[in-house]
Amino acid sequence: MDVLLQQLRHTYTAPDLEARTVLEIDAWQAVSGEQILLRGISGSGKTTLLNILAGLLPPTAGVVQCGGQSLYALPENQRDRLRATTIGYIFQMHHLAPTLSALENVEMPLVFGRKLNARDRSARARALLDSVGLHDFHRHRPVQLSTGQRLRVAVARALAAQPALVLADEPTAALDPQSSQAVMDLLQENCRSSGATLIVASHDPALAHRFDRVVDLHNGALHETAPGAQ
Repeated sequence: MDVLLQQLRHTYTAPDLEARTVLEIDAWQAVSGEQILLRGISGSGKTTLLNILAGLLPPTAGVVQCGGQSLYALPENQRDRLRATTIGYIFQMHHLAPTLSALENVEMPLVFGRKLNARDRSARARALLDSVGLHDFHRHRPVQLSTGQRLRVAVARALAAQPALVLADEPTAALDPQSSQAVMDLLQENCRSSGATLIVASHDPALAHRFDRVVDLHNGALHETAPGAQ
């Protein structure tokens, strides 16, 4: 899925506080199938940008196009539908449904998408959980899982509906090096095989070599970094 940003601005305001503009992006584009690492220090606006790309946070100004559609020109219900069927999002805080099992959490996007019957939904969810090393945790609820395990459930959920755009916010932050490599392998190989666009927000220096395109978010703007540069 192509992604296009034009004249994007986002400003946070709060009572008795000075307005703070965190994003000022004149023009930026991701081509369908690209895998991009988005870097920036804590508080630089990486999560804000991902939330805007996911259709969760209307920007203060500007245009966000996903697959040729102006995301925030759509009615909210259509935007929700687009997000459920074509965008996979791995939240930094995971946001798993606490009353559902790991298996049921991964099935959620498939229920919304209505493309598979119950048996096929369950089979795909099981296969994805197995692929992230959670074969024995299908029936566990989030509270029964470690932080790293919850993250892996979130990765499986994001990939469940075979989205055209995958967004990942610090997907390796709670993982040991071996698990981090396994999760990134899964994310990148899955997106590569399906032709999905992948945008990973992280300040983990170990990830830079895995991406042909690295973008730094600094002072609200996006700056392209040459491959291999740190």
